[in-house]
Amino acid sequence: MIIVFTGNGKGKTTAALGQAMRAIGDGKRAVMYQFIKGPWISGEDKIAPAFGDWFKIIKGGKGFVGGSGDTLPLEEHQEAAEETWKGVMDSARSLRYYLIVADEFNSALKLGLISKEQVLKDLAEVKELQKSKKFHLVLTGRDADTDVINAADLVTEMRDIKHPVKEDKSAEISTEF
Repeated sequence: MIIVFTGNGKGKTTAALGQAMRAIGDGKRAVMYQFIKGPWISGEDKIAPAFGDWFKIIKGGKGFVGGSGDTLPLEEHQEAAEETWKGVMDSARSLRYYLIVADEFNSALKLGLISKEQVLKDLAEVKELQKSKKFHLVLTGRDADTDVINAADLVTEMRDIKHPVKEDKSAEISTEF
């Protein structure tokens, strides 16, 4: 299946990580390619090595595009996103992974960092590959493209109902329980 987690609410990456944990628990390999997200270390980066060859995170992004502190030319972000998408497709073609996550993919596509025409061709190829071996491709990020939604088998939209940032409070890190 091609699965899309989109919307303005929190939980898209977390849902994809949950899918990865289920795959690993069933003895299947998973890989996550991160678009946009930069070199900073998050909780998933800290735990991934514990899974050895069963789960890998590959950071392809150069950071938030056009945000405060972004001094890179757009072309560098585009090259990084194109290379990351190539990695996603190489993993799909290898049939090595049961689950492939393209984290913040929708945002990269919306920002024009990767070619929509190429992506749609590649998603059609994924559908063909899935006929020979069962695997899932998860695409996360806000603002999923309508054509990507149409190509997907399952789409979930995370909706923001209440968030501390809207009340001028800073978001808390999930490890502070």
